[in-house]
Amino acid sequence: MGRNGIRILRYSLGIIFIWFGTIKFIPGLSPIDDLATRTFALLTFHTLSIATCRIILAAWEVAIGLGLISGIWLRVTLALMVMQLLGAMTPLVLFPGDTWKIVPVVLTIDGQYIVKDVVLLAAAIVIGATVRGKKVEPS
Repeated sequence: MGRNGIRILRYSLGIIFIWFGTIKFIPGLSPIDDLATRTFALLTFHTLSIATCRIILAAWEVAIGLGLISGIWLRVTLALMVMQLLGAMTPLVLFPGDTWKIVPVVLTIDGQYIVKDVVLLAAAIVIGATVRGKKVEPS
């Protein structure tokens, strides 16, 4: 596990990002399409069209996936991943009507889809700890 765990974590995250990013290229195919594009449009102060936001988000996620799988420019990939994940979590605050049934106790399905990003963020931190060849030490 110690020898291959980080590599398996990188590959599995890479597959997830490529998969989720790829389906975002097709309007309405991603279950979170509307919320994700509205959030990105709001975060860019509506300077971009919804279609442009969708393409940027999709390409961003696919690029993260490719970076995780290839291991090339891993620091940049992890920085992009952290930014993407933090942005992806903002609907919990920006659109509480879409993400919460009862704030802050019960999440909607969209809210649950978003909250899983906390685990992905933790995985990014673990991978980041090994970028310079360091081993992850148990506490």
